[in-house]
Amino acid sequence: MTRRVTVSLDDDSTTALETLSAETGTGQSEVMRRALTFYAANFEAATGRPSDNLEQYYQMLSSGEHVLLDIDFLHAFLEHVCDGDGPDPSFVEAADRVSDYHAREYADRFDEVGDVLEWLSFCGFLAVRHEDNGVYHVVFPSEPVRWFMSRFIERSTADLPVDVEIEPGVSKAIITERPTTE
Repeated sequence: MTRRVTVSLDDDSTTALETLSAETGTGQSEVMRRALTFYAANFEAATGRPSDNLEQYYQMLSSGEHVLLDIDFLHAFLEHVCDGDGPDPSFVEAADRVSDYHAREYADRFDEVGDVLEWLSFCGFLAVRHEDNGVYHVVFPSEPVRWFMSRFIERSTADLPVDVEIEPGVSKAIITERPTTE
């Protein structure tokens, strides 16, 4: 069902409508429908009220410490450093140095493994579902990413006030946190 709506356009809006109609080869009504749908889907960004996620992405990227990376690049990197005999030892050593650095950073930033998992989920490395009693079901995009991120999680949470147990599957893992027994 379609509804007819009358709108008043200023000169800039009229020019934009005519240009978009010509560039897309569609009628003005279709351009207006698409524009309205796009505006609704991107309202927060268009009105200057970025979502919490968008704000976090901005903070990560603007610091220069993080980059956007297509998931296929991550898979390509892991395929390159891992062969039938396992991962290249120099890669593991370098990755462990990064993990150990993050352990110091995470000790000041997080209190629970669940917080780390949520952060890594936000970064796109995994999907996490929290169960009761510190149990997390974690899904990774692939088995190599599961290996890589499980090792990272184990090492980067070493300084948190909890013990971490990781039960790996093929591309999933069950991660359990318990209070430190020291």
